[in-house]
Amino acid sequence: MEKVKTVTNEWLEEANASILFIANRPQVVMEHGKGMYLWDTDGNKYLDFIGGWAVTSLGHSPKVISDALLEQSGKLVHASPGFYNKPMVEFARLLTGLSGLERVFFGSTGAEANESAIKLARKYGAVRKNGAFEIITTKRSFHGRSLATTAATGKAGWEHMFAPQLPGFVKVPFNDIEAIKQAITPNTCAILVELIQGEGGVYEAIPSYIQELRTLCDEQGIMLMFDEVQTGIGRTGTMFAYEHYGVLPDVLTLAKGIGGGFPLSAMLAKETYNLFEAGDQGGTYTGQPLAMAVGLAVVGEVLQRKLPQQAAEQGAYLLQQLHGIQERYGLTDIRGKGLLLAFDLPEPRGAELVSACLHAGLLINASSPSTIRLMPALIVSKAEIDEMMSLLCSVMDRIYRGD
Repeated sequence: MEKVKTVTNEWLEEANASILFIANRPQVVMEHGKGMYLWDTDGNKYLDFIGGWAVTSLGHSPKVISDALLEQSGKLVHASPGFYNKPMVEFARLLTGLSGLERVFFGSTGAEANESAIKLARKYGAVRKNGAFEIITTKRSFHGRSLATTAATGKAGWEHMFAPQLPGFVKVPFNDIEAIKQAITPNTCAILVELIQGEGGVYEAIPSYIQELRTLCDEQGIMLMFDEVQTGIGRTGTMFAYEHYGVLPDVLTLAKGIGGGFPLSAMLAKETYNLFEAGDQGGTYTGQPLAMAVGLAVVGEVLQRKLPQQAAEQGAYLLQQLHGIQERYGLTDIRGKGLLLAFDLPEPRGAELVSACLHAGLLINASSPSTIRLMPALIVSKAEIDEMMSLLCSVMDRIYRGD
């Protein structure tokens, strides 16, 4: 059954000796990748249905990224954030044109983009809402690992992390408009919500909930902010997940797939929220030329290859295949949109399943002990989905059926 042979080597020994512990990583060291596959330092091959946590939108080591880096590195690597640079202007024009939001701030991570949104919301509250500073978020949400975004996150048990946490975040149940209404006070300046709670287990916002949020925010003068760090840039079958709802936010945050693996994020906002003064926001690598060139190349490739449509089609095929094995393995609540999908296991043995799949040459993610999440590259083919299903079923036959 197990086709991957992991051999302890000097790379693994060095990693265990020198890398600061932050996660229970498998005892493998990845060396190179191509398309939908990764190889470790022992030469083992893995079919990747984690996609760097929805990051490698174009697959591993796409030529378009290496070409963009090579060309831009020969022109300008860094000019300091105190200057505009040409690819920054070009990428800003592309993103604002696609999103319908007029202003953009560039960062390196999703947490940085959400941190920027939080700061902008508080700036708005300070100058236009009599000092309002509270932001309503939802339970089970995930917005990042900085101190502010940790405080904004609604994952169970996170409310006590790195205490004392930054105050000013009010958490309510997801998809509960009445809870939102009851939480609004004169101190409320913004609402921050994921349209699909990815880290929370792939739970979608109800269309009427998002539409009512838009109406409520307009009536109350509250900023509506969508965290699309995981769902943006084609992942859900449209360029942005908000297109499924017919609702334009005041602020939109993007990361992960926008850089295809290169550190890149963006916060977009309507012109009316162009409120920062000099010194309010910044960062050494904001709008960095290499990142801007990569972003241009990645988003251009997503558009040129019609990858949002591809994600919708392949996601529907993958859902069909999962429903086909649902009864055999007792799977429940198969869900998601595009290529951000999940299903629940009959028993909380997610870690065991993930480990067994790793040894079989398949990478999947357990977002909780009972939930498996799939987020392959947008380039995934039906043949690769079929290969994934074959590997998954062979592992589950052994774990759940004793075959």
